[in-house]
Amino acid sequence: MTTQAGECPFHGNSVITHTTADPVRGSGGEEPATVSPDAVDYPVADWVDVAALSTSPYPTYARLRAESPVAWVPQLNKFLVTSYAGCHTVEQDQELFSANVSGATMTRAIGAQPMLRKDDPEHAADRAPVNPVLRPKSIKEVWGPIFERNAETYLQKVAELGPDEADLNRDYAAPVASQNLIDLLGLKDVSVEQVRRWSHDFIAGMGNVLDDQSIWDRCDAATAEADRLLEELIPYYRQNPDASMVSAFANSGLPTANVAANVKLTISGGMNEPQHMVTNMVWALSNHVDQREQVLADPAWWASVFDEAVRWQSPIGMYPRETTRETVLEGVHIPAGAGIGVVVASANRDEGHFGASAAEFDINRTKRPHLAFGSGVHLCAGHWAAKTSIGQIAVPMAYERFPGLRVDQRRSESWDGWVFRGLTSLPVTWN
Repeated sequence: MTTQAGECPFHGNSVITHTTADPVRGSGGEEPATVSPDAVDYPVADWVDVAALSTSPYPTYARLRAESPVAWVPQLNKFLVTSYAGCHTVEQDQELFSANVSGATMTRAIGAQPMLRKDDPEHAADRAPVNPVLRPKSIKEVWGPIFERNAETYLQKVAELGPDEADLNRDYAAPVASQNLIDLLGLKDVSVEQVRRWSHDFIAGMGNVLDDQSIWDRCDAATAEADRLLEELIPYYRQNPDASMVSAFANSGLPTANVAANVKLTISGGMNEPQHMVTNMVWALSNHVDQREQVLADPAWWASVFDEAVRWQSPIGMYPRETTRETVLEGVHIPAGAGIGVVVASANRDEGHFGASAAEFDINRTKRPHLAFGSGVHLCAGHWAAKTSIGQIAVPMAYERFPGLRVDQRRSESWDGWVFRGLTSLPVTWN
């Protein structure tokens, strides 16, 4: 194998281009597609520090976008795609960039293959039963009052703790997201803490790109518990249908294994993103007081706050795809069977798409499409539920209940993750 290295002012070897296809992970003997003669040999970003990604991923993303927005990262055994254009291209072509990924951590984490690791028509068949449950009209009319009740319950608990002790993640964001999910799914005889633990264990597994066995052990235990519950719930809902997601799945005609996989998928993402959006919005407004005053003076701005916060601090940072044949993406040759990391958290700060201020939080920016909920056929099925439960209910209600709600600078906050990223602790205070 021959290599060619270029100098970088920050590191010795900035981009290394290979002339052989190391990332091939089994093309199945397919005939390669015609490759453009203008395509460059793939760049290798061997400088990426995976530990630093969990601490603060955005400097790494910025450098990747500037130097090699499609690059092989040997530490991750994947090509990372960090530009908006590249991520969007991947999203729009499921025939070339398959969601059915070899050795996917998501499939391993929940013990079965969920809809997000399938392409159409299998993906569409798994998703169809819950589409009516998650439509805007159903969310507003059926679930909106329940989301309000849950928010009020936990706002009272925050009030009891007081402005010197409350942690917005621990005391509000996590339990509200968990209870909303319990209700929306139709889970029975489970606690908020139990579902929260399941979600955290599944999310840890889905982000377990370094193959930590202790994380797999947690996932296996959570999967066993959830599967035991579903063994009771699926036949129950076949006899007693209602408006919940498990009921819709149970009465869909799908195999029980498909139902269980997709319920566990919902437990992970259905809590993770809403939970982190509560804290992300409050953290963003606390650090941009002028914009906080703008939205508090005119509640019509809440939709923009949610949309900008989910773009700026995307709770889902990266997800995998796999090439079905040899191809070229953003001028880079990628072999068949290669793992792809679609880094939407980077795409959502791409200056080429959002302008020079892409790294800033600005609810007044010109609206442009983002990828925080994905796009194409795998657009997040629960995005309306998240926008309603968090952007229209949980966060506005928190500011109504606690005038002057803001981050408490006397206590430390903490962030974690990059495949999934969010605040794990956010002390707050109020007047």
